[in-house]
Amino acid sequence: MGVITLLTDFGHRDSYVGVMKGVIAGISPASQVVDLTHEIQPQAISAARFNLLMSYGYFPANTIHVVVVDPGVGTGRAAIAARVTTAAGVQTVIVPDNGILTGFPVIRAVALTNPEYWRTPQLSHTFHGRDLFAPVAAHLANGVALDELGTPLVVSSLVRLDVSDVVPSAQGYRGSIQYIDRFGNLITNIPAELLAGQSWQMQLGGHIISYAKTYGEQAAGTALALIGSHGYGEIAVNGGSAAQVFKTDVGDPVDLVTLPMG
Repeated sequence: MGVITLLTDFGHRDSYVGVMKGVIAGISPASQVVDLTHEIQPQAISAARFNLLMSYGYFPANTIHVVVVDPGVGTGRAAIAARVTTAAGVQTVIVPDNGILTGFPVIRAVALTNPEYWRTPQLSHTFHGRDLFAPVAAHLANGVALDELGTPLVVSSLVRLDVSDVVPSAQGYRGSIQYIDRFGNLITNIPAELLAGQSWQMQLGGHIISYAKTYGEQAAGTALALIGSHGYGEIAVNGGSAAQVFKTDVGDPVDLVTLPMG
């Protein structure tokens, strides 16, 4: 028993999330199910990765995370369960092998090839969340060993996304937009560690965006650059959407410009 989280692109209009919870309740009724989010844009693997990466560290050891953002459902892509380390202890992520685990500290992984722990030996071609990921999570919560779920995998063989690195530049550093939240805030991949102890601003295309400590330090409708709660540099518009103002998207380059102190 314990905590099972769900992260999908299913939304709330349809019954898909409720059905997954029903499957879990039928196998492990004492488990606590937490909805991380079901509002990932359809098939947005990188957004699923970011949301899980920013969330899993807040959960206790032995938490099981189920991520179903799976444009390859029904194809030959593997379904896996992976052990990841956190400060609190080891957790498990159940996920399609499509790159969502890029950057996670994975220590073990298995392919979910044992039908004993599926909902049915005849998996749907379109709803592995119901037939595979949810029941496996529930069985794990009931104490089934990881190795019972299927075939061991070499961790280095897992699919990796092509995630851009932050690199030094003549002005400071060049990074990129890694996520856009529902407020239209542009979250870069530039970590707060590179911003500490110096004066800085950001450049996006031909726009220079000055630093502010909080959203409210700038007038309504004004753009600002700040360090977000996730620990990355962020471009926002007070009371508005930076994504709409700057017409940008995930993957677009952004520059951190360091300024002389004093």
